[in-house]
Amino acid sequence: DIELSNPPDDSISALAFAPNADDQLLVASWDGELRLYDVASNSLKSHFSHKAAVLGCCWGSDNKHAYSGGLDSWVRAFDLESETTTVLGAHTATISAIIHHGATNTVYTGSWDQTVRAWDPRSPSANPPAYAQPERVYAMDAADNTLVVAMAGRLVNIYDLRMMKESSANGGGLCEPTQRRESSLRFMTRTLACMSDGKGYAMSSVEGRIAVEYFDPSPKSQDKKYAFKCHRQAVDGVDLVWPVNSLAFHPKYNTFASAGSDGTVSLWDHTAKKRLKQYPKYASAVTAIGFTNSTGDKLAIGVSYAWDEGEDGLKREVTANGGRVIQVRVRTVGDECKPRGAK
Repeated sequence: DIELSNPPDDSISALAFAPNADDQLLVASWDGELRLYDVASNSLKSHFSHKAAVLGCCWGSDNKHAYSGGLDSWVRAFDLESETTTVLGAHTATISAIIHHGATNTVYTGSWDQTVRAWDPRSPSANPPAYAQPERVYAMDAADNTLVVAMAGRLVNIYDLRMMKESSANGGGLCEPTQRRESSLRFMTRTLACMSDGKGYAMSSVEGRIAVEYFDPSPKSQDKKYAFKCHRQAVDGVDLVWPVNSLAFHPKYNTFASAGSDGTVSLWDHTAKKRLKQYPKYASAVTAIGFTNSTGDKLAIGVSYAWDEGEDGLKREVTANGGRVIQVRVRTVGDECKPRGAK
């Protein structure tokens, strides 16, 4: 894999490849910057400053527009060609998740203010449609017309995005989730990602586990769901358990990658319930990962301290490596992503 030059100055929170350009990569970080990299030339093309840490970023339908949210609670839109910024609006607390739904050209944000809000990227709004949630939003993702919202208290709401769009005329208040669930993981949700085939999602916890879930509520489909342990290490007879920080499904094979604070990235065939590969360990936690959208032949990997062990953990990292480890890496992937038995 290659390491991109000019990495962030603080921990990496999110990253995303452009929808139609495998060499354009957005990286959000705790230093309050959103960076755009050209992977092919290994160069930093542009960066956009925020008032506080950027926790989420996403692309629009093309390679020219991007969106962000974070600790300052503002939703920002970026024209990457003119390098201009527009504030679409704000939540009343931290924005923890942001996605763009191409079919309706809508940006959805999830916040610790216990709402999901819908934004028209073409015009700012002081009062966008808001969908009340029972708890703080920790993570969101969408597949086709399905939105999954993971919250504190291990709660999960599933929405039909078409119904959300229809309800926007009345402010979103009358749109109910199509399903309300509780995570099968016992500890706090860290992240989630929807399957590429649109049939379900995977979610992870701070306690080294991943759950595989399916949207179809029928007993036959629900019998397929399961959870498994991962990102754990046995050291001197002690089982060390690490948070699973990021998940990403391969756009072609529907297998998925997981990244943990143990510094590893693993590939999984969730249908066969098998691990396909674990890449060599990195020098710090892996806090964000993402495949290219068209071919899935590259995997972006954000390596940076995740503060799981506080100041003491950071001191150990600095001592071992001669300084903080903050890296944006891009790995070329291939047949190791294929499901078991696939040709």
